[in-house]
Amino acid sequence: MATYVAHYSSLASSNTRAKGLFEFESDARMGSKANLYDARMKMLETFGKDAVSWTIDKVERKTQRKEDVDGQLELDFRAPKPERKRKNKKEWW
Repeated sequence: MATYVAHYSSLASSNTRAKGLFEFESDARMGSKANLYDARMKMLETFGKDAVSWTIDKVERKTQRKEDVDGQLELDFRAPKPERKRKNKKEWW
């Protein structure tokens, strides 16, 4: 299962304005109806009846930061890239 982040907001005309994000897991492809359905169900489970009128604005894939992966620092033993040399400019007089 992949982890996604969904952004939600309430209607502009509602008395209590709500805006935020939450994480959910889904087997469906990103952007599919099944993925949006999973996001909607997770939102209703998390926030209850208040979330019935809220809409999901966008869904994006959660990215892992390198620090979160293993806690191990990554070492790079490759040689540094050579510096690019600029082409000599010919000045005509």
